[in-house]
Amino acid sequence: MITVAVDCMGGDHGPSVTLPACERFLAQHPEARLLLVGLPDRLKSFSHPRAELVPASEVVNMDDALEVALRRKKDSSMRVAIELVKSGAAQAVVSAGNTAALMAIARYVLKTLDGIDRPAIAAQIPNAKGRGTTLLDMGANVDCSAENLLQFAVMGAALVSALGGGDSPSVGLLNIGEEAIKGNEVIKQTGELLRAAHAAGSVNFFGNVEGNDIFKGTTDLVVCDGFVGNVTLKASEGLAGMIIGFLKKEFSRNPLTKISALLAYPVIAALRKRMDHRVYNGGALLGLRGLAFKSHGSADAIGFSYALSRAYDAAHNDLLDKIRQQLSRAAPLLHSPAEQAAVVASEKS
Repeated sequence: MITVAVDCMGGDHGPSVTLPACERFLAQHPEARLLLVGLPDRLKSFSHPRAELVPASEVVNMDDALEVALRRKKDSSMRVAIELVKSGAAQAVVSAGNTAALMAIARYVLKTLDGIDRPAIAAQIPNAKGRGTTLLDMGANVDCSAENLLQFAVMGAALVSALGGGDSPSVGLLNIGEEAIKGNEVIKQTGELLRAAHAAGSVNFFGNVEGNDIFKGTTDLVVCDGFVGNVTLKASEGLAGMIIGFLKKEFSRNPLTKISALLAYPVIAALRKRMDHRVYNGGALLGLRGLAFKSHGSADAIGFSYALSRAYDAAHNDLLDKIRQQLSRAAPLLHSPAEQAAVVASEKS
């Protein structure tokens, strides 16, 4: 039975969203168990045979500084939930709380995997093929080296594989054009590393992809730095909301368009479901010695339940082992020449 720790106090809504989401999740996953972490008086109304309440005396607020979240609030629901993963009481943790705090605390408590310099956040964006394109980094690392981006590709491929994307998911490098000569120096260097990793059988590198390829579903995974990834995510969510809002407005203008809306309802419903960002909620914090997932802070109960499901699937399909295996195969390429020389020197000494 997979156990997931839940920071019930995180996000914009706290227990009013997380508790109904937990109830929905448990109904859909009969082999799952939840550890609900938070202020006891806010959680005492929840009861389920496969759920246990774990008390915490503090809450990390969405506007808390990192120093406050990491150093002062050591009994926060976020930290206690992460500690449950470290101790082995849970196989994964989910929080909708402060993203920077979650990454900092998770990195401090769980530590990073060997071969990983910086953890990254991976999330899915709906595409035209009816499934999500996984994109990383989504905002944890604004400035990245070529080696960082290669590490993201290796970890992201393991994530896609663990969540049902096949044994060899395709990887695209986000660029301003498909040609290998395009992009800044970091992107060009990353392309060289990815081609070398592909030749070594470590990564199934498709090549450079452009922004529209994310929505076409050209590759299973798209790699970029956190600045670009976060802007892309927010833009895609805004675009989805704009399209749905436009359809609602146009089909309510007059009786004729209302009749047209009734006739087109199955198509509209299918489009709305495909573009529903709630279905893709739950970003994975990759590169840690434990599974941690970030839900949108504004997610409703349905959206948060999807984040719980994503964490459950990752644990059920041994995501950590898959990442370690991928890192082992790509080890010779994961560090810069200077770093590799330092590792060799340390091993000789």
